[in-house]
Amino acid sequence: MEINKLRVGGLLLPSNILMAPLAGYTSYPFRMLAYGLGAGLCFTEMVSANALKYQDRANKLLLFTTKDEPIKAVQLLGGSPAIMEEMAKSSLLEGFDLIDINMGCPVPNVFKSGEGSALMLDMPRASAIIRACKKSGKPVSVKCRTGIREDEMFAAEFARMCEYSGADMVTIHGRSRSMMYGGTPCYQEIAQAKAAVSIPVIANGGIFCAAQAHEMIERTGADGIMVARYALENPFIFSELTQKPCGRTILDILLDQMELAAACYDESFTLVYMRKLASYAMKKRKGTKKYKAQLYQTGSLKELQELLLAIFS
Repeated sequence: MEINKLRVGGLLLPSNILMAPLAGYTSYPFRMLAYGLGAGLCFTEMVSANALKYQDRANKLLLFTTKDEPIKAVQLLGGSPAIMEEMAKSSLLEGFDLIDINMGCPVPNVFKSGEGSALMLDMPRASAIIRACKKSGKPVSVKCRTGIREDEMFAAEFARMCEYSGADMVTIHGRSRSMMYGGTPCYQEIAQAKAAVSIPVIANGGIFCAAQAHEMIERTGADGIMVARYALENPFIFSELTQKPCGRTILDILLDQMELAAACYDESFTLVYMRKLASYAMKKRKGTKKYKAQLYQTGSLKELQELLLAIFS
């Protein structure tokens, strides 16, 4: 697997190993961690364009960033071309370098609202949304799936529509909407999409070790890969793949994450975020199961720090 710089519109990414947008996790601290370990691009959590339009405080919080973030990419969710254009051009996103459009979320309430993966069933509207976001003047990427049902996939056709509409990159989760997050990725669908377009195609789904990352590239010919939940369990996957020196332990990382989160958000947010992150870090780590209940009962950052030292020292 070759680690290359990647051109996306007018942006040059330092590597073709990307971090997926993950609700509840890819806030500013985790994005900075992934960048520091070698990720070429990281995205905010999924942000609702409708909620932003109506000044929803929780959604605005998802946009937190600073001048230290190397490349700022926001993922927008929405089904209205007009609202997507308005938000893409708004002052709220002025500091972002790239807009990613969520056309892959399989969650029932998102699908029923005509957003996320439901847009794969309505290519004219999906195309209109891409064209609307391009009016922001920023590079635009699309994250989608291989199709809606396992027996009827159309990743290549959808990728062609994305490119024709002006998208600068497409990321394909190698499963249909009906497969949700389980089952073997459909490598052939991603390979066919890659062969159908000239813009970068990023392969996503089913990557839970470096060997699977290599296999994904080999079997799809994709221009890069996007790591998702495995990066929460093992953030070192970025340095493993890019060969970027790290020299830190998981304890170092967790303590650094807590310090950065506390500097950017309030204590309540930091506790919730760190409990979830530490819980992922404890997976497959012997002797940590007994600490799970304690982890979720910590009531202050001082308590949490002491517990992290007990678990990971």
